[in-house]
Amino acid sequence: MEPLKEDEEYSYREVVLPSLIPVVVEPELERENGERRRGRDVIVAVDHGPNSKHAFDWALVHFCRLADTLHLVHAVSSVKNDVVYETSQALMEKLAVEAFQVAMVKSVARVVEGDAGTVICKEAERVKPAAVIMGTRGRSLVRSVLQGSVSEHCFHNCKSAPVIIVPGKEAGDESIVDWTRSGDPKP
Repeated sequence: MEPLKEDEEYSYREVVLPSLIPVVVEPELERENGERRRGRDVIVAVDHGPNSKHAFDWALVHFCRLADTLHLVHAVSSVKNDVVYETSQALMEKLAVEAFQVAMVKSVARVVEGDAGTVICKEAERVKPAAVIMGTRGRSLVRSVLQGSVSEHCFHNCKSAPVIIVPGKEAGDESIVDWTRSGDPKP
């Protein structure tokens, strides 16, 4: 995976999220600093896998706060393929509703075309987020080094934001959102 050069263009399609999600009014807290009142931009790289969902859940519980904007980014092989786009749109709509229900954050979504690692880094350059959050595929260290991985590529090439790589469920956490909804803190 080569880094995207500054002058290279890439294709994308904005995802129109459901209008049933109310607009979150920015809090007017005098004691808070300006960043808190304005909120931060946070990129979460998503796909249809369980580790991506786990990273999304982690971001909602551990990172996002009121007034933040969650940028959902999904890399695909072609944005012109309507079946791929509609499947991605359905996923992002579901995640946007969940983000509002769990953390009361607003979401914007974009389906980008190209190599996942490269276009995620390009989106980070465009958005200038507080962080880029993504899951792992669950490969062993040796396989990841030999075959390459999106998270590894972003870790080394995203220069405009810190990259947070959330280990998969098998690494220890069961389902982050499930235990927080029940109200019983996990020991």
